[in-house]
Amino acid sequence: MRRTRTTALAVVALLNVFTLAAGLAVAHMLPPRLARLHIPVAAARPVVNATPVLAPAGAHGPDEQATASPTASGLAAMLGAALPPAATGAGVGIEVADAGTGQVLYSANAGTPATPASTTKVVTAVAALAALGPDARFTTTVRQVGDTVVLVGGGDPTLAVNEYPSSDYPRPATLAQLAAGTARALKARGSHSVRLGYDTALFSGPDLAQGWTDSDVYTGNVTSIVALEADQGRLTKGGALEDSDDAVNFRPRATDPVAATVAAFAALLARDGITVTGTPEETAPPASAPVLASVSSPPLVAMAGQMLQESNNVIAENLARHVAIALGMPATFSGAAGADVAMLRRLGITAPISLMDGSGLSPRDAIAPETLIRVLSLAASTPRLRGAVTGLPVAGFSGTLSAGNSAFGGIGGIAGGTARGVVRAKTGNLATVASLAGLVYDRSGDLLLFAIMAPQVPGADQLQQAAEALDAAAAGLATCGCS
Repeated sequence: MRRTRTTALAVVALLNVFTLAAGLAVAHMLPPRLARLHIPVAAARPVVNATPVLAPAGAHGPDEQATASPTASGLAAMLGAALPPAATGAGVGIEVADAGTGQVLYSANAGTPATPASTTKVVTAVAALAALGPDARFTTTVRQVGDTVVLVGGGDPTLAVNEYPSSDYPRPATLAQLAAGTARALKARGSHSVRLGYDTALFSGPDLAQGWTDSDVYTGNVTSIVALEADQGRLTKGGALEDSDDAVNFRPRATDPVAATVAAFAALLARDGITVTGTPEETAPPASAPVLASVSSPPLVAMAGQMLQESNNVIAENLARHVAIALGMPATFSGAAGADVAMLRRLGITAPISLMDGSGLSPRDAIAPETLIRVLSLAASTPRLRGAVTGLPVAGFSGTLSAGNSAFGGIGGIAGGTARGVVRAKTGNLATVASLAGLVYDRSGDLLLFAIMAPQVPGADQLQQAAEALDAAAAGLATCGCS
């Protein structure tokens, strides 16, 4: 026994040594500043000084005034070189601020609202975390009304049909779990045959926002926003819901995600020994109807992180509607967009913003760069809101800032990899729009906030070039001593 114990201790000791050695080896492979992506709350202060400092030639209009300091001059020269109008188009809006002092270091067109694309999701993340809290969860339930079981949508955007085989994200609630729980409850009551109803009343209004088109669904960018949908409406070649967490590889979406979800649930009930008779019908269960089973989403902070990493439009729209519900506003596109803005105003952010949706998919959205800076600043300095910055993609490593995942995915290889691991930002792009907003540690070790918006890219065929220019600007911030 003593020999066995000694051998076991020796093996554990060797494993610890090997693990430590492997960790040190990996650490030496990463940029030295990668560890600084931990953002202490005390290191960030809300941005309050919006005084512009030296815009590059042509970046500001004839009525704008700009002042200069030696560091601002260098910053202006770097950004001017990284963002040539031939690549980005006219009207580029930029703001750079020191997160530690709140001082605005550089500003050009920063107060002018521009099409934000998916940088809107940072606003939605902050609004949701502020209104609901990072631990909020959304619950899908099954209630019994006589001989009918009613599937009640709770607005869970991560609800899946079955468990995913693997995922970088928290495990979602599944219809399979819900059907199994429902079947157990029914069998305990001696019931093996039911009618099926469904309730989607939590959300209302049109399925698509102003500025969206049917092609957004066909190309896989989004599905109709409803309170009951599984797998975010993704389809297989056979037309069934897709049990996959591969959100980067866009697939066509269901045009009727509710019907697809209800059909999947009925099939799961049958698999669990419960016969569904008749055709499923929309049913409003009374509040007193007993709950047979329920499943709940991951915590909101985890869903917000998934939204930011994937640039997930469905999650964004659902979160915005939950903000509307929390504020007593209609759970519609207009109500959700209005709730996002109302939440910012409650948080003291009065900079320009106008929204049609919560995801940024609508080209009619408008946010000023200075607004994004104030949102990022507040999130970085407020513990309740920190998931809106810790969930952002990391250059060269995760989400839409990793290679092959978006037009911005090459940032990790720019300038010898100087941005890799030290830029954390939200990407945004539409047909002729490119935007990037986030945080970066500069050469001096200071944490900077930045927002760069190119709303007039010369053509859709130049979008990649524009995204690479914004990447170069962010990489330039990582190598400058700006503050």
